[in-house]
Amino acid sequence: MRYSVIFFVFFIIFGNWAQHSTNLNRFSLGVRSTFSAFSDDGTGLGTGGQFRLRFTPRVNSDWFADYIVVNHQSIAKSEYLHIGWSVLFYPMNQQIGRFQPYVLAGHCFDYNKLSINSQPEIYGDRWGSAVQAGLGTHFLLSPQVDLSLTSQYMVHLTKELTTAYSSTGYTIVEKSGNSFEGHLLTTISINYRFIKK
Repeated sequence: MRYSVIFFVFFIIFGNWAQHSTNLNRFSLGVRSTFSAFSDDGTGLGTGGQFRLRFTPRVNSDWFADYIVVNHQSIAKSEYLHIGWSVLFYPMNQQIGRFQPYVLAGHCFDYNKLSINSQPEIYGDRWGSAVQAGLGTHFLLSPQVDLSLTSQYMVHLTKELTTAYSSTGYTIVEKSGNSFEGHLLTTISINYRFIKK
């Protein structure tokens, strides 16, 4: 529930800002769903939202917030909250039909809470940061609406949480070592671009 409130406040603030901006044709607002794969935690699904600010015809930016839940080998539940940004670069000067491909890279702050399924009072959490890069494309449904598909790999720059088992049961511990770990995020979003009247 508290994550829904965060998203709501996030979009009220920037939606209100967009209505008073002198560059409305460079601002868009959207909702997104994200599938997480190829991580030690397993696979998961999340939801979130974003807004975009376009700086030039070939450079855009995503400012996003995601909440993702991952089932950790049926033993624990891992919850991720990502808040960050990405720069989108369009390598081609024009669309390919209704498609507009791009490459992206960016950074985010992330929060992770890992709790034991059978004993949710046993949990660990941490704040950290991550970097991400990948490929995507917009499918233009109209001059104001696009459907976007992005696939990017996110690398966490902080130690990850994991479960450990002993005679007393499961506990939450930080993974040893400094190896960078992450996950592949595939995101589909629908976005509305505000056009100045």
